[in-house]
Amino acid sequence: MPLQSDSAAGRPAAGFADSPRQTSERTTQADPAGGTRPSAAQHRILVIASDSAAAHVITSSLQQAGFLPVVVMDDATGLELARQLMPDLVVLDLVLRGDDGIGFCRELRVRSQVPVIMLTSWEQEDDRFRRFDAGVDDYLTKPFSPRELVLRVRAVLRRTTVPQPSAALSAGDLVVHPSARTVTKGGRLLSLRNKEFELLLFLLANPGRVVRREELMREVWAQDFGDPSTVTVHVRRLREKIEDEPSRPELLITVWGVGYRFDPPAATGGMR
Repeated sequence: MPLQSDSAAGRPAAGFADSPRQTSERTTQADPAGGTRPSAAQHRILVIASDSAAAHVITSSLQQAGFLPVVVMDDATGLELARQLMPDLVVLDLVLRGDDGIGFCRELRVRSQVPVIMLTSWEQEDDRFRRFDAGVDDYLTKPFSPRELVLRVRAVLRRTTVPQPSAALSAGDLVVHPSARTVTKGGRLLSLRNKEFELLLFLLANPGRVVRREELMREVWAQDFGDPSTVTVHVRRLREKIEDEPSRPELLITVWGVGYRFDPPAATGGMR
């Protein structure tokens, strides 16, 4: 069943009840104590919401799809559980401080790099940029389809749980450690958001090749459709962190009308 935070006790407590059918369809494994426990294949999803009706729709949809939702109804508890539970993904549906949860997401990113899907009422271009800048991995505009939410959750999890190569990749003084998800430049640790890291890793794996925005949307965002400005924003942010002069990039080159190309420094022998 979905769990609801018991803020007074500081621990998860039972929330919405399962129907008999939902309980019988859930994948379980035998527990040494004699009961059952969730299958390791199931993903724990932390749902942070400010409306109980919306929280019920979200958790019911996720539960029926085989996920293990944990729901909390306030931002402070959500931040703490994101650290304690180490969920596989966060679904964020908050209306706080007039920012639809963007401020909360910035606070979350200080503590965790867990993937975040935001449910939002905003749809202006600047608002999309603000969401991605705050570290949101994907978003849905309300009113939303519960089925689409489940599909997007699966897509984000599929992308973020794929095993990464363990060997370090480098280009000049830029070094990426996929297994540790760290990036250094000249020995200095860079702070990259999830999408920035995945974008850089994909480009490093395809040096010297022109990559179209549509391919980046498909391979990095796991979407066959999407707003090309999403890629543009992340490329700009990535340049600000990996280029010596972001306004005159030497690594991440724009191929006008097509996409982008990663050019390893020739002086260092390129990628290794």
